[in-house]
Amino acid sequence: MARPERGALHCPECGFVNPEGANYCQKCGAFLANAPREGAEGETTAAYQVDETGELRPVDLERVTAEGATLVIRSGGGRAGEAFELGDEQTRVGRSPESDVFLDDVTVSRNHALLVRRRDGVYIDDLGSLNGTYINRRRIESHKLADGDELQIGKYKLTYLER
Repeated sequence: MARPERGALHCPECGFVNPEGANYCQKCGAFLANAPREGAEGETTAAYQVDETGELRPVDLERVTAEGATLVIRSGGGRAGEAFELGDEQTRVGRSPESDVFLDDVTVSRNHALLVRRRDGVYIDDLGSLNGTYINRRRIESHKLADGDELQIGKYKLTYLER
């Protein structure tokens, strides 16, 4: 498989690699104005959490990742930057409002995936979801996560961070 050209655009909705200068995704039609460019340096996302009142509260990722693993939404659903600390032995991901990581999208199963802390690290297990769970653009059933891994669940792209 050929490596994408420098300046190529990754669709924030479906991940398709579009040529430089494209305004809309050739696969799904999503607008590409803020799409990440291949080879772009210094891209950052501000992280936040929603507090009890529904207000956005900035998160210091250095402090949070020092305390353990964290998931940060990079794109999807207008929630880029939202962070979820993974403090428990298990963290449920899905469309169910009772999920620890609630992803409101019809392509996300109600009980989509489970993050499990095991002796040798944190794993993500797909729970038989219809559309699958992807790590670094590969569909998985179970995968040991490493710092910086990209998760895709439905239209959401998340980054796994740990120290």
